[in-house]
Amino acid sequence: MTQTPDTNLQIRLAARPKGLPQESDFQFVEEPIPQPGEGQVLVKNLYLSLDPAMRGWMNDRKSYVPPIGIGEVMRGLTVGEVVESRLPGFAPGDLVSGIFGWQRYAVARAKDLSRIPPGIPPTVALGPLGMTGLTAYFGLLEVGQLKANETVLVSGAAGAVGSIVGQIAKIKGCRAVGIAGTDDKCRWLTEDLGFDAIINYKTAKDLHEEIRRTCPKGIDVYFDNVGGEILDTALRSLTFHARVVICGAISTYNATEPPKGPANYLALLVQRARMEGFLVMDFHARYPEAQAELGRWLAEGKLHYREDVVEGLENAPKALLRLFDGSNAGKLMVRI
Repeated sequence: MTQTPDTNLQIRLAARPKGLPQESDFQFVEEPIPQPGEGQVLVKNLYLSLDPAMRGWMNDRKSYVPPIGIGEVMRGLTVGEVVESRLPGFAPGDLVSGIFGWQRYAVARAKDLSRIPPGIPPTVALGPLGMTGLTAYFGLLEVGQLKANETVLVSGAAGAVGSIVGQIAKIKGCRAVGIAGTDDKCRWLTEDLGFDAIINYKTAKDLHEEIRRTCPKGIDVYFDNVGGEILDTALRSLTFHARVVICGAISTYNATEPPKGPANYLALLVQRARMEGFLVMDFHARYPEAQAELGRWLAEGKLHYREDVVEGLENAPKALLRLFDGSNAGKLMVRI
């Protein structure tokens, strides 16, 4: 699309998708750059995080946040630079993050802003030191209550969150087994990230048997990013007092019919296991402690990550689809 300089390009929700989002579900709008009022800053967005949860926000149904309204700017986490400030404590040039949406510029108040410490690259602030790393950290260690020498199985293991989950499991002295969908992703997880074993669910003849082979002592913590049949199969291999962490269910987000519930849920009863969903925002007060530990692991070379950066805000709708066909490699984001 042709863009006019010095305007605020916004991508808005034009229609509620049925199945995979289509180009017609989005509206491109150019407006004057907004001006900050007293107690506000003007942020120029630099990078937009693309996340599976966005697909759920596009539906008109009750969730942990209100659905995006028709005609509203698409919701999204960004990292940006303060270009004008009428808020004490913030100055032009400061890097900040917040839910500023699919747009070039946003006006924000103090409660909407998170300051990014000097020296932290913007993409890292969206990845291992941002919501991605925090989700893996609290999901595995707090909700999953990980203990040394346990076996962790993670689905969507080559994704931004799943890849960090497996590495934290290894750092904590556990066996890490991942489920991914391509041979390239499987090699990356084992050769570069140190996973103990990987299952390619697309080529596995019997997923249950593959889980039994790679998790011979059973699954102590199952970190689920995909839901559906993979979740149902994993329930068959839980250990006594296992924990199932529900982080997401990307396999169901574009379904046009309600997904079926797990048939093997009685394994939770038999094994006295626990299944629990969580939102990383529940741990907001503890972000600094997690970021300090994640930062130390990064500095020590114990934590590795991939970035998949798409150029241009106008390409965000098409790039979002890559989360659902598995073609992204690592943390998917848009350089605005």
